[in-house]
Amino acid sequence: MDHIVHYDPQLPGDIPSPCFVVDIQRLKANLDILDSIQKTCGCKILCALKGFAMHSVFPQISRRLAGVCASGPHEARLGADLFGKEIHVFAPAFSQSDMEDLLPIAHHISFNSFAQWHAHRETIESSGQSISCGLRVNPGYSEIDVALYDPCAAGSRLGIPRSAFDGQSLEGIEGLHFHALCEQNSDTLKRVLSEFEKQFSQWLPQMKWVNFGGGHHITSPNYDKDLLIHTILQFQSRFPNLEIYLEPGEAIAINTGVLVATVLDIVHNEQDIAILDISATCHMPDTLEMPYRPEIVGAGLPNERVHTYQLGGLSCLAGDVIGDYSFDAPLQPGDRIQFLDMAHYTMVKTTTFNGIKHPSIATWNPTTSEFEIVREFGYEDYKNRLS
Repeated sequence: MDHIVHYDPQLPGDIPSPCFVVDIQRLKANLDILDSIQKTCGCKILCALKGFAMHSVFPQISRRLAGVCASGPHEARLGADLFGKEIHVFAPAFSQSDMEDLLPIAHHISFNSFAQWHAHRETIESSGQSISCGLRVNPGYSEIDVALYDPCAAGSRLGIPRSAFDGQSLEGIEGLHFHALCEQNSDTLKRVLSEFEKQFSQWLPQMKWVNFGGGHHITSPNYDKDLLIHTILQFQSRFPNLEIYLEPGEAIAINTGVLVATVLDIVHNEQDIAILDISATCHMPDTLEMPYRPEIVGAGLPNERVHTYQLGGLSCLAGDVIGDYSFDAPLQPGDRIQFLDMAHYTMVKTTTFNGIKHPSIATWNPTTSEFEIVREFGYEDYKNRLS
């Protein structure tokens, strides 16, 4: 994975801790890249809210992208209320109440099975709403190493396999949607797209759109944008009737945000351990789930620099450990730590487990030196999640 850029955001010294800080200029740079892909290829790029849903910056994003993709009624409503433009929705299954909530706001709805399509078709068609319906398909091919994130793994519940299409009518279906990438380059998309076409191309002439899903690392430093453009244009030449959508969440926010934390204490148990005012399990769960080791401004690998510490979180979970890092100087209580690339799949996945304070959310514009706290959290946020 190549999404880390080693940079020091040079933040003001009086930022509250803990705090997520999104760099507005870096966000703009990502949007410039995504918009250039749209204009060159004639495709449409959506903001995947499951990856980045910081609605205070929706005005900047909505000026450039075509809309949002949502995983259910709440995300769809957030998109409709604060983003505008196109609202695309997919979920493994929809209840009847889900569908009733979605009818007034959704433009595209993709179903995970023929049974779901048949269950909700009459409701949609009798609603008087103009909703384009599609099916999520499973091409049965992916190149994702971590099974937790692989929607095409053996036995996956996500997407309809080719064998399930036998004997089925696609009347009323206007699009096909596949998702088989995770933080990957355009060469992987090219191979996935080839498998998708081998299995489902017979239905493409009767479709209006195809959604290439998410996981496209378009704005990461080593991404091959020329190959992406070539791949999309070649697909369009084969199927000129189709509108193409991509829905990256991570690519919108790669390298835009940091999580500022503070050292609260240093303890020793066979090694030096720094206790921080954040939590891996509460505030950056992918470090445990993926797992991965986030980069830190001014820190190195264990023993690469003079002083090595295990960085531990504030919760009572024994495994609430972020990892081992080395520093040029010994850490002291009160020292600030800046974790890089913390905008995507962080804020959307945080919890209030243990009643630990949720980090504030802020924006930073290095061009104007403007720092703004967008949201702070407290006891009421914890209490209101419980009964």
